[in-house]
Amino acid sequence: MRKLLYTFVTLAVIATVSCSKLDNFPQPNATLTGRVVDAGGGKTTIQTETGGGGTRVKLEEISWSDNPTPFYFYSMQDGTFNNTKLFASTNMISVEGAFVPLVQYDNAGNITVDKRQKVVLGGSAQNITFEVEPFLRVEWVSDPVVNADSTITVQARFSRGTSNPDFQNDVSDLFLYLNTVPYVGNNNYDNRYSRQVTYSGSAGNALLGQTIVLTTTGKLPPKRSYWLRIGARTTYGLKQYNYTDIKKITLP
Repeated sequence: MRKLLYTFVTLAVIATVSCSKLDNFPQPNATLTGRVVDAGGGKTTIQTETGGGGTRVKLEEISWSDNPTPFYFYSMQDGTFNNTKLFASTNMISVEGAFVPLVQYDNAGNITVDKRQKVVLGGSAQNITFEVEPFLRVEWVSDPVVNADSTITVQARFSRGTSNPDFQNDVSDLFLYLNTVPYVGNNNYDNRYSRQVTYSGSAGNALLGQTIVLTTTGKLPPKRSYWLRIGARTTYGLKQYNYTDIKKITLP
């Protein structure tokens, strides 16, 4: 009995020591901040989706490996990003979204374009900027207008964001998103009032550079605030949207 008790105590001590060793690593405290901007628009920040489906930041830690498993996190909907819980390390960093890829490959899998940035995390916060070419530039032509029937009408325009013919795919649709909170886009919208216009084949390309008028559907409840955003996309890859910035409007 004493031998059994001794064995149990010994195992408990070993387990406790082992657990304390596992939990004794430094906490991740390196900070990476940055933004994704339109290379053709100077300081214009690329508008994106919130969370999954939007612009994501890709980290490849090369401190210990030449072929690391990537780590991802998403930017905010205004195209900026901020992560304060990263491990101190050396990384190759890029971003992925509705723009010409920063890393491109040939048919054999060899890298032909590489616009990643090498960044050492740890110590002081690192702040970086990526300049990208969006597939489409989506712009407000005028501010939203509240109609007498409690709908909202907007005017928008979309144009090519890149001159690279490899990424000038057909325009597939234009979407007027409306939500009752500031988070609005393809993952966050009220489908009772939002409106989508789809284009078949290359038909949408004829509207490049043209002013397009869109009106919400349904009758909006009065004395409330709404947030609106316009997205457009092409048929390339994951078919992600490019966006305008967000406008707030309050119904009387």
